[in-house]
Amino acid sequence: MFVRDRMSRTPITITGDITVIDALNLMKAKSVRHLPVVNKDDRSVGMVSEKDLLYASPSPVTSLNVWEVREMLHLLTVNKVMNTKAITIDEGAPLEEAAVLMSANKISALPVTREKSLVGIITETDLFKAFLNLLGGNRGGVRITVIVSGVKGDMAKISNAIFGCGGDIVGLGMNELEEGDNLRWEVAFKIQGASKEKLVESILPFVKKVLDVRDQ
Repeated sequence: MFVRDRMSRTPITITGDITVIDALNLMKAKSVRHLPVVNKDDRSVGMVSEKDLLYASPSPVTSLNVWEVREMLHLLTVNKVMNTKAITIDEGAPLEEAAVLMSANKISALPVTREKSLVGIITETDLFKAFLNLLGGNRGGVRITVIVSGVKGDMAKISNAIFGCGGDIVGLGMNELEEGDNLRWEVAFKIQGASKEKLVESILPFVKKVLDVRDQ
């Protein structure tokens, strides 16, 4: 899965010369929390978030009355408050690369580029939806969570056991566990086409422990 598969295409963009008030109104009208800022060549030059705009204020605000503050906010432009060092990601990058960048830089959206031109935006909400899809969260079936060893071939044996009892894997998530020198994985399967009882019976010989089984 790649960034292009989950990004929002043709994102709503602004130029840096529009006012903070206009940008906020646009966000409200379009129900978005991030606006990529582009130049006349449609190249990404920054990013502004709803938080950036809400916290924006003229520096001499403490000496102004409420009407003067409102007037200055109507004059304050986005290029004064936007992040000009916005991190971008190529549309062909793996989806997990976007997640790593967002996590490492504590940001919730990335402009997506193709040969430096802006072609989309990917947000934490897009990643959350992808996570649900990978785990089969929107599909019915049996959710079974097990502990498996890190021995090569064990996952193939478990998969074959699931298929052998008529099950079809429609979601999968893996989490590496830290247990000293012993490699262990916590694995969650979403399976359709087989009962809980039959699945547990079929995979039990190939797992260390069954942690949870439930219909969803």
